[in-house]
Amino acid sequence: MSRKILILGVNGFIGSALTEAILKEKDWEIYGMDMASDKLEGCLGSPRFQFVEGDITINKEWIEYHIKKCDVVLPLVAIATPSIYVSDPLRVFELDFEANLEIIRKCVHYKKRVIFPSTSEVYGMCEDEEFQEESSHFVLGPIHKQRWIYSCSKQLLDRIIYAYGVHNNLDYTLFRPFNWVGPKLDNIFAAKEGSSRVVTLFIADILHKGEIKLVDGGKQRRSFTDIDDGIDALMRIIENKDNIATGRIFNIGNPTNDVSIRELAELLLKLVKEYPDYKAIAEKVKVTDVSSEAHYGTHYQDINRRVPSIKNAEEFLGWTPKVDLTTALRKTLDYHLGRAAGELDSQ
Repeated sequence: MSRKILILGVNGFIGSALTEAILKEKDWEIYGMDMASDKLEGCLGSPRFQFVEGDITINKEWIEYHIKKCDVVLPLVAIATPSIYVSDPLRVFELDFEANLEIIRKCVHYKKRVIFPSTSEVYGMCEDEEFQEESSHFVLGPIHKQRWIYSCSKQLLDRIIYAYGVHNNLDYTLFRPFNWVGPKLDNIFAAKEGSSRVVTLFIADILHKGEIKLVDGGKQRRSFTDIDDGIDALMRIIENKDNIATGRIFNIGNPTNDVSIRELAELLLKLVKEYPDYKAIAEKVKVTDVSSEAHYGTHYQDINRRVPSIKNAEEFLGWTPKVDLTTALRKTLDYHLGRAAGELDSQ
């Protein structure tokens, strides 16, 4: 069935990959907004993709018109950078919560299906072996640990969307990405310090700084998920056969790709050494430890582990992740190191 899809934040890592997949595999039409289009090079010429450069906090009339026009809305715009949670928490709240709440209310008003990106951070410091969407507790730190404003903003939107589903029959699905990685993850020549996208941050550190700093020794553990696996799950959610995804929450992650950040750094260094042009650079890289307070400041608090239960996705979407961590990292490196070679040659 043909659909009209509105993607806000269409030039982001998830938005651009989803757009490529839809144009390749479906006959759906896409309307997208973002503040740039550099990740959409292969999509802009498609007659089924209409892109406009804009800001969701400014271009509100365009957004409302296209919410009315489309069948499915994906509001993917958010600040997802831990250093900014600490340095500019109000900006995080204003964009991630307030701006997105306006969009959700428009979806309720016009009775449109919304697929909202929650986050694995909502579980906070939960001590469950695997995070369960319906039963795990959300454990956040004290108020002065401002890092939690992102998690709290997303959690409150999750609760509001759920309430709209119960009381206003909003057709929704919440999905929680667990550290998705792959091509176009970030620009490694403009990698954001303190970005949650630790893979591209480490690649940039290897190429440009000769040093990887491990916050608190890199003992924190994360479950990394290949972008193609994540997009496969999203496509099934959008398809929503027999309304199987309506009113549900899905962790989209790969529990078998659970590693410490130190192990991730070591594996990345090993893999970069397999690329002849970068072997010598990688061999000189130092791995050092830094305290979280020195790196982020006193308002930071970390999450020790994030392992998703994916039973919901397996049962209702028929989805399981297929790509192991080494393969996912090689795909990421193939893309980013290939582009880095071109950038370095031009300098």
